[in-house]
Amino acid sequence: MKIETFNRYQTESRRTWNLIHTDHPIVYPTLGLVNEAGEVAGKIKKIFRDKGGQISPADREALKQELGDVLWYLAQICTELDLTLEEVAEANLVKLFSRLERGVIRGDGDNR
Repeated sequence: MKIETFNRYQTESRRTWNLIHTDHPIVYPTLGLVNEAGEVAGKIKKIFRDKGGQISPADREALKQELGDVLWYLAQICTELDLTLEEVAEANLVKLFSRLERGVIRGDGDNR
């Protein structure tokens, strides 16, 4: 399908859209987590763009604050899923050490 204008794209893409009911307690913290992770990434980007990658004490403090927000949202998502942060952290290390032992720590795919 050839799209000649963005208006046409917008009209055509709407045919694939569907309203999804999101009144669930996991939605807010998930969106918050993504937002805060984006803020961390934005601060890191600016450190490399504007400061040659040199992280100042003020940058470190600002990143600490944003990472705290990431942690808060992550904790809320874990609570909604009836998981503890500890069991998520432990499962992550089990997965990573398994990949390391099998020589597949690099690469892509969830199930490597």
